[in-house]
Amino acid sequence: MTAGSPPPLQPCPPTAPPPTAPLLYCPTPLLPRSPTAPLPYSPAPTTLCSHFFYIVDVQFPLAAIFCPLSATLGMLEFSLLYEEENNTLHCNIIRGKGLKSMDSNGLADPYVKLHLLPGASKSNKLRTKTLRNTLNPSWNETLVYHGITNEDMQKKTLRLSVSDEDKFGHNEFIGETRVVLKKLKPNQKKNFSVCLERVIPVKRTAAGGAVRGMALYEEERGRILVSLSYNSQRSQLIVGINRCAHLAPMDANGYSDPYVKICLKPDMGKKAKNKTQIKKKTLNPEFNEEFSYEIKHSELAKKTLDISVWDYDIGKANDFIGGCQLGITAKGECLKHWYECLKNKDKKIERWHVLYNQNNIEADD
Repeated sequence: MTAGSPPPLQPCPPTAPPPTAPLLYCPTPLLPRSPTAPLPYSPAPTTLCSHFFYIVDVQFPLAAIFCPLSATLGMLEFSLLYEEENNTLHCNIIRGKGLKSMDSNGLADPYVKLHLLPGASKSNKLRTKTLRNTLNPSWNETLVYHGITNEDMQKKTLRLSVSDEDKFGHNEFIGETRVVLKKLKPNQKKNFSVCLERVIPVKRTAAGGAVRGMALYEEERGRILVSLSYNSQRSQLIVGINRCAHLAPMDANGYSDPYVKICLKPDMGKKAKNKTQIKKKTLNPEFNEEFSYEIKHSELAKKTLDISVWDYDIGKANDFIGGCQLGITAKGECLKHWYECLKNKDKKIERWHVLYNQNNIEADD
């Protein structure tokens, strides 16, 4: 060791705290560290350096968390997994540690809310259950987003916010973290152990809401999962309406009462139209219904399948939410799905499709 150089980094002494609590480490002075170099141990929090410290959790030994001393909001542990084949994003909310107390008893009633950005609809918000009177909650709860495409993974950011539930007032924001989804590798689970940040949520203004509403009106209105198969023995086209995700809210409560209409045209008469059951107060309905059309395989190339999603209203006209069209005249994934059905008899082919504000079916009756 040369004169004037800092002492070598030493591993933790045998008297390190037990593995039931995070270990606090501090480089003194704060120096660059190689990935393989051990962190110096600070036996007492009062000896921490003046600006930063490391938190190393024994359950995540390779994840050293570099946090400012001012970050008294706590930590959040979670994992993310994107399953490319079925377009689902699995968010396992594991636990929080050392959360900031928000109640008069020195504790909190924490829950975690997930929000896909950009997006302002309740349809892309999920939340855990609330755990009472704790600053170290263990949720161990998995929340799932359906209909997440590879394109979404390249453009979206997942916001995870921790709040304190208040039965008699407004819920209080504790802290948040954000994950850029394009950093995830498909079909590979990634663990996170992060310090929460105090980023105050931006309040929605009437003008801002109107702008976002107009953008939603002109663009995407949600997703729908559809299956197609042609039964060669019965000469039937079988259409499965499985579920929708991230639907645009149409009611004052921020939800919709959705159902789906399908129509095979042209020249199919009254048998061309079918519709699902109504699902109450949801933006992510599950239908799992099938409809069949008797038609020769050779005639399918001349047909178009219109799909539309509606919001049911009592005593007034139902609201159109969004739609898509499958057939030879379609484009992109809609054309590809139809072509694969024609090419592969007796095989069920399932695809997610984007719903747009373009209604190809006459007003609902």
